[in-house]
Amino acid sequence: MCNPNAILNQNVFASKSVSQGNQTDGISGDWQTVLADAVRDPAELRRLVGVGPDTDIDEQPAADTPFGVLVPRTFLARMRAGDHRDPLLLQVMPQPAENLRREGFSTDPLCESAGATPCLLQKYKGRSLILTTAACGVHCRYCFRRHLPHQDGSVKRPLLERPLLKRLGVAIHRIETDPSIHEVILSGGDPLTIADEQFAQLVAKLAEIKHLRRLRVHTRLPIVIPQRITEELVAVLKSTRLVTTVVVQSNHPAELCEQVAAALGSLIDAGVPVLCQSVLLAGVNDKLEVLAGLCERLIDCRVMPYYLHQLDRVAGAAHFEVSHRRGLELIAELRELLPGYAVPRYVREVPGATHKKVLG
Repeated sequence: MCNPNAILNQNVFASKSVSQGNQTDGISGDWQTVLADAVRDPAELRRLVGVGPDTDIDEQPAADTPFGVLVPRTFLARMRAGDHRDPLLLQVMPQPAENLRREGFSTDPLCESAGATPCLLQKYKGRSLILTTAACGVHCRYCFRRHLPHQDGSVKRPLLERPLLKRLGVAIHRIETDPSIHEVILSGGDPLTIADEQFAQLVAKLAEIKHLRRLRVHTRLPIVIPQRITEELVAVLKSTRLVTTVVVQSNHPAELCEQVAAALGSLIDAGVPVLCQSVLLAGVNDKLEVLAGLCERLIDCRVMPYYLHQLDRVAGAAHFEVSHRRGLELIAELRELLPGYAVPRYVREVPGATHKKVLG
């Protein structure tokens, strides 16, 4: 039987990172400055990580997509120097495999482009999902929305001057006129690339809708840029009348450094529950010791493992796919190793289905 704590210590705390140790808090500036200073050049990313030109990592993103490189230096600092198979690097560095066409993989695997209302998805009963922005804090190569138009965060104050409520007006009006909607999910891109002032305005507007009871925020920003959890943001989420939950995404225990744990803890201490969903990714977390280490680290951070997603079959990400059979084996092994509350549900999202399909 493996010891996930030993593996966790080995993967997260004993590896030499790009920042020469575990000092991921040496990046100065607020979250917007960190985002503006993110690495956008694959060659620079490779140089900073110390990966030589003789590796199998390509310098160019897939030719048929504008989905370029975007890696905050706070995230880069947790990578192992000189390791071209580092699991964090693999998630963000373009590879030649992205250019290969694979049957069954498409640019819109969840059929989201046919939505009837701009910026609004109505997938499940009682819940609406608002695509708040196209901007992200990191470009994950497996992203199922990677073929949608993206902003790269190059503006120092992303979305600060944009009329957010006006842009989302049609979607908000649709929710206002449908009393069956009790929960709103903020997604994107990443909703936390929106500046605090405008994010607060959006939350306040939604709270005015009497039949809404819950608000869910889906984000990866606290994982890659923990500075994003500001006092102002915590106050907004804590003070709204809506029951609020934050759902983060983390795929490997090395992502959950002490600064990330502290940022998530500030939400939890304020009474905002934090859940985590992960994606099962070949070469990243498809080994028992890594998944167990991730789940245990999340629990230690007071974050509940929520979903383990089977990869959405988006074009350019086929090399990340892990077989359904292997996924079932991993979940069975996790159940033998961990307490039940630490084992996520293994799911796949099926276009047009009224709920996520539980795989095992």
